[in-house]
This record gives sequence, C-alpha cells and structure tokens, in this order.
Amino acid sequence: MAIETEKKFLLDHIPSSLLTNGTSISQGYMTKSKECVVRIRILGNQGFLTVKGPTINASRKEFEYPIPLYDAKEMLSLFCKKPFIKKTRYRIYFKEFEWVIDQFKGENMGLVVAEIELDTIDQIFETPDWIGQEVTHDPRYFNSNLIKHPYSAW
Repeated sequence: MAIETEKKFLLDHIPSSLLTNGTSISQGYMTKSKECVVRIRILGNQGFLTVKGPTINASRKEFEYPIPLYDAKEMLSLFCKKPFIKKTRYRIYFKEFEWVIDQFKGENMGLVVAEIELDTIDQIFETPDWIGQEVTHDPRYFNSNLIKHPYSAW
C-alpha cells in the first residue's frame, strides 16, 4: 500500500515544446463512493486495477496492480460506467520533481491539468512558469467526477 499525496494545477499556458512522447490513457470507474474508488485504466498497452481511499488533505491510500491488457479491456467494457475518461499523459521533469500533464479528450476536451506527487502535503517545490491556479481541493477536477460532470458541460 502507498500513500498518494498530490497537488493538481491548471496551466497558464501549455508548454507544447515539452509535450513529447505522450501516452494514451483510457479509464473507467467500477465504483465510486466517499470511502472508495475502484478504477480500471489502460495506460499505453498495459492494464491497471487501482483502489483509492478517501482524500484527506490531498492524501489518500492507493493500491495499484498491473493486470493483463485483455482483462482491463473486458473490465472497462463490462463493469465501468460510460463515458470513459480519455486523455494523453506527458511527464516533465522540473527542479528534481516529476510533473504529469494530462490533456483530456472527448467530453473533457480543452481541460489540461498538471499534477505533482509529494512526500508530504507541506513539501516545498518550485513551480514552472506554465503552472496556474491550484485546483487540488476542487472536486470538479477529480477524474472520477469528470465522468458525470464533464468539462464541456461547465
């Protein structure tokens, strides 16, 4: 088990020169409640099953397991609510930290967010010039909420 502590931001501008070698992601949710979120994700050509606990101050318990691609496709098709979250993920390194930029597609087209994983919520880090408003605590930006309330409908 791991504790996931991350902060999420909108972008002031998209650093297009840094957005290379993106990986396609398709994900759906088997269940979503206050206590637990169960997600199936296809990241490139690898499947994952992820279970996340409730978020408390930007941290939560996370269990993630690789699963066969065929199983992930079947589970998405059979057990996950539609529409799925579709996005391209880019990884950028800045000042000893990895930033993940997700550029959404489909119903969430136009939404681009950056996330940084931290060891603790109060860990100090420098933000790149393309980072904008923090939206860590805004539930509209949770992937699991973007299925029911897509960005295009805001």
